[in-house]
Amino acid sequence: MRNSPWLVFTYTVIIVIGLLIALPNVLPQSTLQRLPTWLPHEQVSLGLDLRGGSHLVLEVDEADLTKERLQSLLQDARRVLREKGIQPKAVVRSQNQIVVTLADAAQSDAAVTELRTLANPISTGLSAGQADLNVTANGATITVGFSPAGISANVDNAVQQSLEVIRQRVDQVGVSEPTIQRIGANRVLVQLPGAQDPSRLRELLGSTAKMSFHMLAPNNQPGPGVTMLKDDEGNSYPVLDRVEISGDRLSDARVSFDPNTREPIVSFRFDSAGSTRFAEITRQNVGSPFAIVLDNKVLSAPVIREPITGGSGQISGNFSADSATTLAAMLRAGALPAKLTVIEERTVGADLGADAIRMGVYSGIVGFALVAAFIFVLYGTWGILANVALLIHTILTLSALTLVGATLTLPGIAGVVLGIGLAVDANVLINERIREETRKGRGAFAAIDTGFNRAYSTIIDGNMTALIAAVILFWFGSGPVRGFAVTMALGLIISMFTSVAFVRVAMIEITRRRKFKVLNIRPLIPFSPYDKHIQFMKARFFGVTVSALLSIASVVLFIYPGLNYGVDFRGGIQMSVKTKEAADLAKFREGLDSLGLGEITLQTFGDNNSILVRAQRQEGGEEAQTAAVTKLKAEVAKIDPSATVEGTDVIGPKVSGELASAGILSVVIASFAMLLYIWARFEWPFAVGAIVTLVLDVTKAIGFFAITGLDFNLTAIAAILTLVGYSVNDKVVVYDRMRENMRLYKSMPLREIIDKSINETLARSLYTNATAFLALVPMAIWGGSAVSSFAIPMVFGILVAGASSIFIAAPILLFLGDWRRRHAKAVPATDAAAEIIPPEEGRSRKSAT
Repeated sequence: MRNSPWLVFTYTVIIVIGLLIALPNVLPQSTLQRLPTWLPHEQVSLGLDLRGGSHLVLEVDEADLTKERLQSLLQDARRVLREKGIQPKAVVRSQNQIVVTLADAAQSDAAVTELRTLANPISTGLSAGQADLNVTANGATITVGFSPAGISANVDNAVQQSLEVIRQRVDQVGVSEPTIQRIGANRVLVQLPGAQDPSRLRELLGSTAKMSFHMLAPNNQPGPGVTMLKDDEGNSYPVLDRVEISGDRLSDARVSFDPNTREPIVSFRFDSAGSTRFAEITRQNVGSPFAIVLDNKVLSAPVIREPITGGSGQISGNFSADSATTLAAMLRAGALPAKLTVIEERTVGADLGADAIRMGVYSGIVGFALVAAFIFVLYGTWGILANVALLIHTILTLSALTLVGATLTLPGIAGVVLGIGLAVDANVLINERIREETRKGRGAFAAIDTGFNRAYSTIIDGNMTALIAAVILFWFGSGPVRGFAVTMALGLIISMFTSVAFVRVAMIEITRRRKFKVLNIRPLIPFSPYDKHIQFMKARFFGVTVSALLSIASVVLFIYPGLNYGVDFRGGIQMSVKTKEAADLAKFREGLDSLGLGEITLQTFGDNNSILVRAQRQEGGEEAQTAAVTKLKAEVAKIDPSATVEGTDVIGPKVSGELASAGILSVVIASFAMLLYIWARFEWPFAVGAIVTLVLDVTKAIGFFAITGLDFNLTAIAAILTLVGYSVNDKVVVYDRMRENMRLYKSMPLREIIDKSINETLARSLYTNATAFLALVPMAIWGGSAVSSFAIPMVFGILVAGASSIFIAAPILLFLGDWRRRHAKAVPATDAAAEIIPPEEGRSRKSAT
């Protein structure tokens, strides 16, 4: 038995290329710059939770956009009717439509024809080519409004315009490597690395920045066509609604300083048309006040002393250097087409990000070392080969992340660590199969060939169930959770190469060169869970009863005291605060409670210098959330001037509701997808057994969250979905052996087949659970608060999944098999005891050879 030279060459090239692609990620920047240009230089992008920065999700305010478009439509309707000599009694806006009342009903058809000229064709989507307006007549009354497709088109255009305006604004303030992209139909994601002031970012990105110049009402008297607007100090001004000149005529805006007071001011300049109009306005209104208005707020209201013919002016006010810079940037970039509401905000300080990297890397290295040591103890010198495959797996995972341009987050590091544990599963399956074939008396090459062939289908089935969980996580998750899903999926796919293809080639080559006749895979420490004849099914009633009681208790705990829902699901504010000395929780609690922001909870995490502050969702929309964040930060600084806010999460009610729905839906869909997969691969009794066990496992995980008080957030959903995949994976191995034995021992009673199958796979189950456990324990201990909601429940879930495969899934299968035997009267009595799956014609499996 020999390897193809081309196969060996191909595998070598893949590994070398992977090593070269991954290498820049572990080299310092100075060394990387000295490398030849033909070598890869790309590095994995770090998520904001690792390098610090701000993450904002902004949503186009559809109501505000429609209001703006209707206001413009109102002016256009009056214009076209006037131009065609059609006299209306009234043209007014009523809710979300324009109502035109004609003086002469006979002009109705002509008016409808003219008003329809205001419609624009929709250019994209299923409604392409249709008009964006609905114009209907009822006698002398005509209504004009945007169609649903027209509203969608308006929102789509507004998002596209907003992307460009936001990009220009971010560029104006000099943020490097920003991420600005569209998500969904009406949202924009903005990620800005580095130390950023969230309040300034909200002002920069959330302000529409629609600037206009208005005259004030004569004698400061309010009346028709006059709107009372205020400035920052609360002073009111009667501003005429008529826009004398709009901000889109500005050609430039810069920060300068008043030569007398040295206070920051914003100097602006109009384009040629704007300069002409500005000169005309100032010439006609010398001695009169006029207002500079930005987003319905008066910036200043100076008196025109003399005509301004140079096309430039100044805006003065109580500006700081930062606020003046922000205003100038917004004016240069132009106005947003509609109001953008910040519905999700997450900020991470650079120090917190550095701590996260250190904890993630350290816990990952310790996890790898523990798994490698365990494998070496299990398989001796052959364990070295498995560990080499594991190291190659980690390197290729890093290179794959670099190639696909993925962003590595702290949950992503957890995904890499878990991938190591799952990759070992394939090695364990293969080595245990080879050991089994050796005990049957097969020679070295025959044991390798049969062992790999029989383990292959089980590895495929196990990895598919875990991949289903990863795909669902990616589809429904967001941010760091998606990063976890990507790393986990890549790890599973790469393990098929490193743990199966590479190890097989290496084992054949070593066996050929060393001229082994028999392949003895011996442990360093004698331990033999083989050839056991434990009658597990005798304890089936005890196992099912204990599991059911624990699940019932978990449901009770879910109801009371309930889960400690994180800010992801209940909305609100969460802040990470770091103090120089040990934090005085009582002092912080007293000060923060006095703010009147509702329920505020505090807890320490990591050490006595770190506090997690949570405030409930504020009434009054996103503006109230922003105001609450400002109050909290000010009060924290007042209580302890040495304290720093290292991270902030602000989740609005809309996002929290969507995340909660997506979390529940993802678990349900993942479970249903796995049920279908197992049904297709194993027949329905296996699927029912797996899903019932899965429900019991998930309820226990929920109970674990309730009793420990761990945050139940997006990371917790990732843990449950991963647990679902891992639990099914564990059961697939036992099921695969049961199916194989049912075909080999058709006259053996089902109960004996199940016991025999569990005993034969017991070593694999113990070893795999141990390796996954060892991989995650360091992450659970040192990973920090960002992954505690994942790693700690997973450690618990691994133990539960291992026990449930034996004491829950198998008894359910036995019950269903007995029930099926009693009801399958057409099956001969001699075969009924063993026949749970009918022979599959036309399907040959290597595992049955």
